[in-house]
Amino acid sequence: MNEMYDIAVVGLAVMGQNLILNMSDHGVKVVAYNRTASKVKEFKEGAAKDHPNIYGAESLDDMISKLVSPKKIMLMVRAGEAVDEFITSVLPFLHEGDIIIDGGNSNYPDTVRREEFLRGIGIRFVGSGVSGGEEGARFGPSIMPGGNRDAWEFVKPIFQNIAAKTDDGTPCCDWVGSAGSGHFVKMVHNGIEYGDMQLISEIYDIMKRGLGLSNDRMAEIFTTWNSGILDSYLVEITGEILKRKEHGGTATIDTILDTAGQKGTGKWTVVNGAEAGIPLTLISESVFARSLSARLDERTALSAMIPDQIEKDLSDKITVEDLEKALFAAKLISYTQGFMLIDEINKTNGWKIDLGAVALMWRGGCIIRSGFLSKIYDAYRANPELTSLLAAPYFTNIMKEFEGSFRKVVAAAISVGIAVPTLAAGVTFFDGYRTKRLPANMIQAQRDYFGAHTYEKIGQPRGEFFHTDWIGSGGVSSSSYTV
Repeated sequence: MNEMYDIAVVGLAVMGQNLILNMSDHGVKVVAYNRTASKVKEFKEGAAKDHPNIYGAESLDDMISKLVSPKKIMLMVRAGEAVDEFITSVLPFLHEGDIIIDGGNSNYPDTVRREEFLRGIGIRFVGSGVSGGEEGARFGPSIMPGGNRDAWEFVKPIFQNIAAKTDDGTPCCDWVGSAGSGHFVKMVHNGIEYGDMQLISEIYDIMKRGLGLSNDRMAEIFTTWNSGILDSYLVEITGEILKRKEHGGTATIDTILDTAGQKGTGKWTVVNGAEAGIPLTLISESVFARSLSARLDERTALSAMIPDQIEKDLSDKITVEDLEKALFAAKLISYTQGFMLIDEINKTNGWKIDLGAVALMWRGGCIIRSGFLSKIYDAYRANPELTSLLAAPYFTNIMKEFEGSFRKVVAAAISVGIAVPTLAAGVTFFDGYRTKRLPANMIQAQRDYFGAHTYEKIGQPRGEFFHTDWIGSGGVSSSSYTV
């Protein structure tokens, strides 16, 4: 009798291989498959050679024949056409009730489309965010599955076994919701990740150019911070990065070109925020900062034409403690914006996402894992209807205490020409979000003046609109288009 396997994983790049090894470590019997057969052979004879739970399939037919029913196939391939192409190629081998899981970084509208199509022909589709990089995939990632709810009972034992665990043993994996909710939550995770990384880089720049600190001293500071309120994976690895030296003694960080790459998930977050009317100002600036960094030749030329003549010594204006508080406050703003977007799209689509559970899923295994997320979990458990993290008592008090340092750091950096796009965006978002009366009345007056777009009035019912004939000959009709 042929030996049967629990799940197939398609795609043997590093993430796919490490997930397979992780599953094998937890007693899951896995079929490994790759379109290029030589990769399967190389994997079986290399990293997987001591894993009897792993079978290397030579073809789609071979892969399918080894799976128990309902057949579970997890794709770890590049987002986009590759996912659709594989689904098309495997469908002839599947039967009603079988399960396809997309574990890549797919754009969630694509996941919605695929789930609807496959549901119509009886195939259960799950779009699952997987975060944690190579190490997380191997030893415990954060997993965010969503899609066809009927598939959850079959994939839950596998996913929750291989996922990272919180200190009390809770898996950093739970059902997110229907349709594309899993990939949507992963997308927002990546947007917040962009924000976290850019914030840390700006604090590093202030330390280096504004305070003149050495790499060794900065490494000490980040390591210390990682034992306090800024406890997080990204702060931890920043300290490690600053310690690393080349063979000649030069710090590795000082040899790296200052051009940051991106794969698109941060941009998707910004676009979705704009379409939903959510002010992702800090997250947006983190995406644009990477775009700006990529224009290296232009920056180099302009720096020669408009040289910086300002003495950068901020030691009399800010302290390392101010930087710690500013980083935490800005991080809070970034997460506030991210959770605002999740809340809005969740309500619009009726996904019933548990925002506290999302924070718990991110508590371990993923790139943005941090102690901070436990406070977010607590905030949503205390008030499931919470509209903003800034309204949670713990975070309200933090902002009251840290606001002064936050503002000082941004002002000091700007005063000497150190670019702090995300820190500055965080302060201005905070100021605007807590302002009872913004100057948007002037914008509405301008729109009505040049385009008869109308406006609402103070003291009148919301939704009742007025128009003024500002120039005496504009008439009383309102516009049928918007600006």
